[in-house]
Amino acid sequence: MRHRAVHSGRDRGSATVVALAIGLVAVTVAVTVAAAGAVMVARHRAQAAADAAALAGAAQALGGEAVACAAARRVASLNGGSLLDCALDGWDVEVTVGVRPGGPAAGIGLTTGLARAGPASVQASPVRRRVVHT
Repeated sequence: MRHRAVHSGRDRGSATVVALAIGLVAVTVAVTVAAAGAVMVARHRAQAAADAAALAGAAQALGGEAVACAAARRVASLNGGSLLDCALDGWDVEVTVGVRPGGPAAGIGLTTGLARAGPASVQASPVRRRVVHT
């Protein structure tokens, strides 16, 4: 004699609910990871744009702050960023560049990169030369 499993009507479809819950968790994790990745990429882009903008501004520092910051703004824009702040401090140019993340993280706001560029300071040090008499 065979025994048949007796199912009460209450368990029907419970596997579907569990599968949907697991799918929802997987999608939530994937969206969170994608958003975090987009923020990291935007942060690196902002820093690269800030570095390039500061160098461009420093190359134009002799023209004054307006000229240096205009060059920095142009280069920041070409690198996908927007110049948020620019200042000439002596011969150094300090910039802040913002980049908006893409994808699901776009609503978070701007990521920023800060950079400073200017002429290298060279400290004079006495050069010691050995004179060899032959």
